[in-house]
Amino acid sequence: MKNTPFENYLKNLDETAKILKLTKEEVAPLMTPQNIIQTEIEISMDNGKKKKFEAYRVQFNNARGPFKGGIRFHPDADINEVKALAALMAIKCAVVKIPLGGGKGGVKCNPKELSNEEIKKISRAWANAMAPYIGVDKDIPAPDVYTTPEIMAIMLDEYEKVIGKSEPGVITGKPLIVGGSLGRDKATAQGGVYVLEEIRRTLGLKAKDLKVAVQGFGNAGANMAFLLQQLGYTIVAISDSQGGIYSKNGVDPHQALRAKEEKGNVNHLYCEGSVCDMKKLARDEAKIITNEELLECECDILVPAALDNQIREDNAPKIKAKIVLELANGPTTPQADAILEKKGVIVIPDVLANAGGVTVSYFEWVQNRMQYYWTEEEVLEKLKPIMVSSAKDGWNLSREKNISFRKACFAKAVERIVKASKYRGRI
Repeated sequence: MKNTPFENYLKNLDETAKILKLTKEEVAPLMTPQNIIQTEIEISMDNGKKKKFEAYRVQFNNARGPFKGGIRFHPDADINEVKALAALMAIKCAVVKIPLGGGKGGVKCNPKELSNEEIKKISRAWANAMAPYIGVDKDIPAPDVYTTPEIMAIMLDEYEKVIGKSEPGVITGKPLIVGGSLGRDKATAQGGVYVLEEIRRTLGLKAKDLKVAVQGFGNAGANMAFLLQQLGYTIVAISDSQGGIYSKNGVDPHQALRAKEEKGNVNHLYCEGSVCDMKKLARDEAKIITNEELLECECDILVPAALDNQIREDNAPKIKAKIVLELANGPTTPQADAILEKKGVIVIPDVLANAGGVTVSYFEWVQNRMQYYWTEEEVLEKLKPIMVSSAKDGWNLSREKNISFRKACFAKAVERIVKASKYRGRI
């Protein structure tokens, strides 16, 4: 039977404890959440009827600073998954050395079946119910699955009504006009690029010689493709949920985005519905591919930037890339990870690769606290050294201990959390 996400997390923690030679007492604070808040919220639906929804917040560890993590509106909220995500937020913050802990929460609902007005009511009800448990020095939520900057603004407004004062730093990922940060829209991709560039230079590789495939052409994937193309990498494959395009000569991500915005998917660069322009495909030496085929295509760097569990035990042996950069959360299963490690593939793990997002969320919190805001250039100038030094820390430990990059990043994070817990007298 397949392990739950939290069981996978505990397995990684156990392996890390062996690498670091930690005692049971030292590992204990990282094995269970500090707080799990579960309650019901009730709103009036558009039809006038009252309806209750399950609301929750998991606060995993705050040894290094206030809890931090997203709020999701999802019909299949599973406590094991949420616990794992909260734990991994604590790990991610520790990997990049920002002074925050881990949290995750949300509401069990299906936003696709709700009106905008009902979603606003749920957002206010969640903020009202969680007001005693969140706070600028306590727990700082952010957007996650099916939540948006606009929803964060509604939650901020409700929270401030409850406490009776302005406190924009209680929530990050807000629109710029209510205290959001410049640079947040491309922070995840930019952070990933900084890490990849550090690893590329360490390996003595040249950008112009490297071919990149990007699975997932949302905000993070598209920005990643733009930034890497600008640096001289060749983007040979791009895909969205409908499929993708491969060309050994390169695919222009800007044209692909235009096709997606105008017609709904990147394939419209060559196709109208199921009818494709074969002459145009032949001219560009391009072909239409599935998401699965993209993962297995000829490339040097694979960037899964879509859903979790994309690289699995069944397809990991077919991966041709020498570097996998996890821009998505959890795109590689533990079984696949072991296969890639044996093959000598360098996996730049999600807890480092996509940590640019939470780092700029931290910058937003800092700016809110100061009530002084930085330019986008200043934000990126502050982001780069954090991502580069974190990559160096993980890489050096992986070589020192002869372990995978993923295990090294996880170990660095655990070591920092354990050390903070010791200084606090919790161990």
